[in-house]
Amino acid sequence: MAKKPKGSWKALGSRNRQVCSAHPERLYMYDNSTHQGLEKKITKRALDIQPFIVMDVMEKALELQKQGHHVVHLEIGEPDLPTPQCICKSGCLAMEKGYTHYTHSLGILELRQAICNHYQEKYGVEVTPDQVLVTSGTSPALLLIFSALLETGDQIIMSDPHYPCYPNYVNFLGAEPVFIKVYEEEGFQLDPDEIRRHLSPKVKAILINSPSNPTGTLLSPEKMKAIARLGVPVISDEIYHGLVYGEKEHSILEFTKDAFVLNGFSKLYAMTGWRLGYVIAPHAFVRPLQKMQQNFIISASSISQWAAITALKEAHEDVRRMWNTYNERRKYMVSRLKDLGFGLATEPQGAFYVFANAKHLSSKSYELAFEILEKAHVGVAPGIDFGENGEGYLRFSYANSLENIREGLDRIENYLRQR
Repeated sequence: MAKKPKGSWKALGSRNRQVCSAHPERLYMYDNSTHQGLEKKITKRALDIQPFIVMDVMEKALELQKQGHHVVHLEIGEPDLPTPQCICKSGCLAMEKGYTHYTHSLGILELRQAICNHYQEKYGVEVTPDQVLVTSGTSPALLLIFSALLETGDQIIMSDPHYPCYPNYVNFLGAEPVFIKVYEEEGFQLDPDEIRRHLSPKVKAILINSPSNPTGTLLSPEKMKAIARLGVPVISDEIYHGLVYGEKEHSILEFTKDAFVLNGFSKLYAMTGWRLGYVIAPHAFVRPLQKMQQNFIISASSISQWAAITALKEAHEDVRRMWNTYNERRKYMVSRLKDLGFGLATEPQGAFYVFANAKHLSSKSYELAFEILEKAHVGVAPGIDFGENGEGYLRFSYANSLENIREGLDRIENYLRQR
């Protein structure tokens, strides 16, 4: 039997990077030009999509754990707290009642109404159930919205740094992300005037995320209002709403109806594995979004949807306890990182991340993150994963126990001393 030809790994710049599992500390792109079979038929969009480096860090950390090392995970943005019992019981009850089949493609009416009630009570905005599309998390919701708004060659404006998957979706659809740099000394705030300077007929939407991943900062209501008045549809990722400490978060729907809201249950209710999110969209877009959902996804999990109704109606005290836990961790991590010499001109006021300036240690955050992982056995996310303007930063997640956070930062302190 003839041996299968082997491909090779080429070192490339950060724009077209992929990671070789044997050398995750380096940037690579797989070159399949030496293959003679099906590999040649892989589409360009599949080859060009960027890796989610945070996942690369986590997967390398898991390898170290298999080798017997204890790794402290401060890289991943997933709540370590259990899903509240009232939600779990509701999911079990749904199974017992036989609610285990496809639902309406928009989502069960009771959940869509509960979402409308939530936005009325919290933000004072009126939303109707026929504006809500329940999805299997906010990730597919993003793909649906972008697919409804962006033709090939269209543009969408977003901040730099940003959640890594945003531009990956846009590029995958043949559209173009337009990045506007935001800076820590300015609170990582998107400037409406700067957005205006980037507007053109090709710009079909503006994407905002407040509280933000990775910075943990909030957009001021004044800036949100100014962005809403620019005459371009706004996509507002509100997945971290409810995880805000001090200031008050605002929904884009307070300032305009010409907007798309992304939200879900993963972060606030510790329901990442339940895979449930939703879109609130202008009426004209609901049917196109629904048709894509019918074709690509069919419907979100029936069991998760029934449990989510309980989350919105009954989990308030559980959420408050989790909020207090996160806030305690946030305060400790911010204070400790400052003591360790990391730059924090703007302290995070939301989500569960600290985006710390590490330029005094290295200008290459990718290499620095893997060095910390290898030598201190602490997982952190490199800033370059969040855009070119995130280079030189490290993102620390406090979605882990205070004990583990303390242990992880102790290890980094020892690593810095030896370094």
